[in-house]
Amino acid sequence: MSFVNLVSGGLDSTLVGVMAKESGVAHFPLFIDYGQRAAQREWLTCQAVHQSLRLPVPVRMDLSGFGQVIASGLTREELPVKEEAFTPGRNFLFLLMGSSYAYQVGASSVAIGLLAEQFSIFPDQRRGFLSQAESAISTAMGRDISILTPLMDFGKADVVQLAEAKGISGTYSCHTGNSEPCGRCIACLEFQFEKGD
Repeated sequence: MSFVNLVSGGLDSTLVGVMAKESGVAHFPLFIDYGQRAAQREWLTCQAVHQSLRLPVPVRMDLSGFGQVIASGLTREELPVKEEAFTPGRNFLFLLMGSSYAYQVGASSVAIGLLAEQFSIFPDQRRGFLSQAESAISTAMGRDISILTPLMDFGKADVVQLAEAKGISGTYSCHTGNSEPCGRCIACLEFQFEKGD
């Protein structure tokens, strides 16, 4: 078994890569630039973290035109980063591109770092969507490609605790791309909520 790991330089996808390495499972990290505000910082962080943890070198896919057309708080600085965070089609785009890359490299699956469903606020983070996406992608590819969600039973507190135990540091998760976390985007608020701030 091998899989494509959809990576962002954030804690969740980095943890998935470390868990795969520890289990001896071959994986292919894929970073997708979809035109997000944080793309450059995410990409630099992704490369640095993978190097420091001796994970496979990530491949970057440039789909930045998506964010030039699809407006959200994640792709446009003039929109509120939290209130307008939903980016229609984003996770489906990730899974389709990850599956295309899996097909290319001979991997059987694509992994996405979604957390437990009670923490999901968008329709493309839930099991029903993932099941239908897997079926559509397998039909489109002409062979089965599984969608893996290795963190689906975890909350952010579980991820933070496990990542600390495995010595993971230096990741970046803020949606603004600023050097310091903004403290108001969904990614930042996840950490604050779990810490009880």
